[in-house]
Amino acid sequence: MEEKYIRESRVVQTDLVLPFDTNNHNTLFGGILMKKIDAVASVAVRRHCRSEVVTASTDSVDFLHPILTTDSVCLEAFVTWAGHSSMEVFVKVIAENLNTGERRVAATAFLTFVALNKSKTPVQVPKVIPETEEEIYLHKTAEDRAKIRKDRRIKSKQLAEKLSMDKPWDRVSI
Repeated sequence: MEEKYIRESRVVQTDLVLPFDTNNHNTLFGGILMKKIDAVASVAVRRHCRSEVVTASTDSVDFLHPILTTDSVCLEAFVTWAGHSSMEVFVKVIAENLNTGERRVAATAFLTFVALNKSKTPVQVPKVIPETEEEIYLHKTAEDRAKIRKDRRIKSKQLAEKLSMDKPWDRVSI
C-alpha cells in the first residue's frame, strides 16, 4: 500500500467562542472542545485512508489554558502514525485572543481511529511520511504511545469484567 505524507491528512478548523459554548467560568466548555476534537480528527483520518472510520480511543485530552470568549479556537489535526488498520491522530488546539493577537496552545489530544471497509471490518491503511520537525517528533514517539495504549486497553478490559451490569436500584448492599 502506498505511503502518504502527513500533510495530506492535515485539517485546520477555526471557530469563534460564543457564549452558548461556555461554562460557568465563562470559558469554552470542555465537552464542546472534546466534540470539536473528535470531529476534526475524524476528517484527518478519513483524508488519510479514504474509508469509513470509527474512534477506537481518545488517548488523552490535556487542557493547558482556558479558552475565553475573546478568543478564536483553532484546531489542527493530522495523522501521526499508522499501523495495519489503526491510525493515531494528533490535535493541537490554539486559542488566539482576537483583540491582541496573542496565541497559545490551549490543549493537545491524541486519538486512535480504525479504518473500516463496506462490511464494517478493519481494512489496511497507508503508512505516513513525516516532513516537519513537529511531524518527525510525533511520528518517532508514536510507538511508545501505542504500547501505553495497548497496555491501557488490556487493563480496561480487565476492569470491565469486574464491573456490575445490575441496575443500580436492584443492587443489594453488603
